[in-house]
Amino acid sequence: MHYTLLFYENPEDFSARTDPSRQQAYLAGWTHYVKALREAGIVVSSSGLYPPETATTLRRRDGELLVQDGPVTETKEQIGGLFIIDVPDLDKALEWAARSPVNAVEVRQNIPQIK
Repeated sequence: MHYTLLFYENPEDFSARTDPSRQQAYLAGWTHYVKALREAGIVVSSSGLYPPETATTLRRRDGELLVQDGPVTETKEQIGGLFIIDVPDLDKALEWAARSPVNAVEVRQNIPQIK
């Protein structure tokens, strides 16, 4: 079964990605985690995301399309990246989510694609 792990990061995490004084420490946790996922052979797909302020949001309201700069919601934590993994069940997906270097991970089962 495929599960998507959505990694939530706060503004400090996003800034650590590019701050030379904190970047090495930030990347160290991710490097270990990504290596473990890949060595387990369960990665289907993955991607990091640019910070939320780079987002463009499209909303439909009363039949009209509205485009706004920025994320859908103004919350402290935003999605920083994702992995789609292939594991037997939710328990195994949660085990992998718990090993991540972030404090909040949303785990969702993927709907099988129609072939």
